[in-house]
Amino acid sequence: MKQRGFEIISDYKAEGINLPERATKGAAGYDFEAAETIVIPSIWQQRENGTAPKPTLVKTGIKAYMGESEYLELVSRSSNPLKRFLMLANGVGVIDRDYYNNPDNEGHIMFQFLNFGYEEVRIEKGERIGQGIFKPFLLADEDYVETERTGGFGSSGQ
Repeated sequence: MKQRGFEIISDYKAEGINLPERATKGAAGYDFEAAETIVIPSIWQQRENGTAPKPTLVKTGIKAYMGESEYLELVSRSSNPLKRFLMLANGVGVIDRDYYNNPDNEGHIMFQFLNFGYEEVRIEKGERIGQGIFKPFLLADEDYVETERTGGFGSSGQ
């Protein structure tokens, strides 16, 4: 029986996507790679062009399955802010267990990046962009939520 892990979503099965792996046996996080080459515009360039700065979604081509009381926390690589001026727009990403195989996007994991540097940043397909850490969570007393997920990315806040 599978407990937790990663799979490639169907749209990327033939695209040469690598499943996330830990770099060392002492590492907590699984390294995610970009599924396609993408350019992340500078927030300063966006403002100069008259548009409000907004995050760029970087696709991974990956979905994650996990246990009943677990979630996957997405964090940036420690070198992203220092070397590339990239930060996760949401600070940390939370991938809920019921995001897996949702009907909207099959549970496709994406990282939201803001580029606070002055130049655009190009991320190449296969480049490591962030990490995922499986974590347990606890429920409060008298938590009786019965609502089921009905969509994909950002759907639970609708």
